[in-house]
Amino acid sequence: MPSYLEALTLRLAHGVAALPEGFRQRQIEFLDRSHRSDGGFGGRMGGSDLYYTGFACRSMSLLGHLYGPPAERVEAFLKTKLGGQESIVDALSLVYSGQLLAMSAGIDLYKSAQPNWRQATAELLESLRREDGGYAKGPEGTASSTYHTFLVLLCLELLEIPPRDPTRIVEFIRSQADPEGGFHEIKASKRAGVNPTAAAIGALQILGALTPDLAEPTIDYLLEMQTDEGGFRANTRIPIADLLSTFTTLLTLQDLGGANAVDTRAVQSFALSLAHDEGGFSGAHWDTGSDVEYSFYGLGCLALLAK
Repeated sequence: MPSYLEALTLRLAHGVAALPEGFRQRQIEFLDRSHRSDGGFGGRMGGSDLYYTGFACRSMSLLGHLYGPPAERVEAFLKTKLGGQESIVDALSLVYSGQLLAMSAGIDLYKSAQPNWRQATAELLESLRREDGGYAKGPEGTASSTYHTFLVLLCLELLEIPPRDPTRIVEFIRSQADPEGGFHEIKASKRAGVNPTAAAIGALQILGALTPDLAEPTIDYLLEMQTDEGGFRANTRIPIADLLSTFTTLLTLQDLGGANAVDTRAVQSFALSLAHDEGGFSGAHWDTGSDVEYSFYGLGCLALLAK
């Protein structure tokens, strides 16, 4: 059975294949221009890093471009990151990028890694476990995070290592639910957000613990987040839509069976309005630049809508 991320990659790849060839080619050209001399990808400032390289790998895989010389360049960059003490986000980016290289290009990133790298990575992640059953953002963190708990589960699934005491993880995720719908990122947060909500639903899906009592209010909450722009906003205090929130909300509503109530033409129009003529996407209407992260979200939105 494929992992959550493997299944999502295949799902998005089918949608991307239905997009116009010229549009797909412009995204490939954008990624090629963004590919740096060290083999990695970066944001709008700074050098190459695992976070942005992970998003670029995801888009390249969806576009059928993660093979041959581009894949070999990515491999060269990722090899420089093996054995490091990474954050949860970077650990997932490294493991998932390695998985995509294997799936798309037949490259075994870890053939030269230490024999116990899988278990060592799992132990590093487990060191972030907190008493409430969730996982903190980093070693210094005292509060469990809905988002980072989801990331740990994604990473463990790719490593093929089951999470310890999954019942306690489910209890933590359920404790993050807001009575009015949606989920909080940390217990101290004042309101729910669409991105921690997507993370919570994803985590419960991985653990096989998603129940109707959580699904129905979550659908209602997410549907309220669509704006006049056509996209979805991050929470009730933010008036404008963005691509990240739009992608995670649309994905979650599809998974919960609530996407039929979405104005999908408006979502598609919003996503396309952020696409640049030369390839790449901005993050929101106020944003004039582009990067590989938001370009993945834009591509992902259109892929979800293509079917």
